[in-house]
Amino acid sequence: MSSLTINTRVSDIVTALPQSADLFRSLRIDYCCGGKIPLKEAAEQRNLNPSEVLNSIHSIEEKRENRLSIEPSSFGEKTLIAYIQEKYHEGLRDELPMLAPYITKVARVHGENHPHLLRVQEIFKMLRTELIDHTDDEDQNVFPLILQFLDNPTPELKEQLKPHVSELEAEHDNAGRLLHELREITDDFTPPEGACGTYRLVYAWLEQLEKETFEHVHLENNVLFERVAKAL
Repeated sequence: MSSLTINTRVSDIVTALPQSADLFRSLRIDYCCGGKIPLKEAAEQRNLNPSEVLNSIHSIEEKRENRLSIEPSSFGEKTLIAYIQEKYHEGLRDELPMLAPYITKVARVHGENHPHLLRVQEIFKMLRTELIDHTDDEDQNVFPLILQFLDNPTPELKEQLKPHVSELEAEHDNAGRLLHELREITDDFTPPEGACGTYRLVYAWLEQLEKETFEHVHLENNVLFERVAKAL
């Protein structure tokens, strides 16, 4: 019998059942920055029936039982950090520069008739700068410090690490707000009728960026940083 109930925190559900992330994202329930609340509360905030949402989660859980897989949340710290860096950090460095010219083109060509695209362009520029700076800081400074601290949790390393984790979580919150605004102004990344191929491509790419960023932030906030918090 499943241990997940309407009183389980959203972040804990995604940690136990990563496949539920797509469900929460489609329902616009925040599972990364705002995920430390019970499913019942999160569902009611979105005017959803908590029991129906839970039934969907149990269906996902039942399907997963038939598949043998190793979840990132079960990794040790070194493996988890390497996984985050390879899957998400390198992905951002590859994808964001590729997406930029398409967003510029769509805003230039369609911005007059669809002025929200100018705001999409502004948000993307902010996200691109913040996410790249953020991942660089993690790779060069914070992740090595986390591994050093978990291996040897001295009082000096504890005081050195605390502000870094708080700053990273604040940056995650800001990225989450920008992504939520993107979803709002693009009508859940739904292109208008008759939209050209580039317009549709940009929306699909932005939706994928949202999905992977939420997964990325969840693994850091609710798995890696939770382990650090327990040791602090």
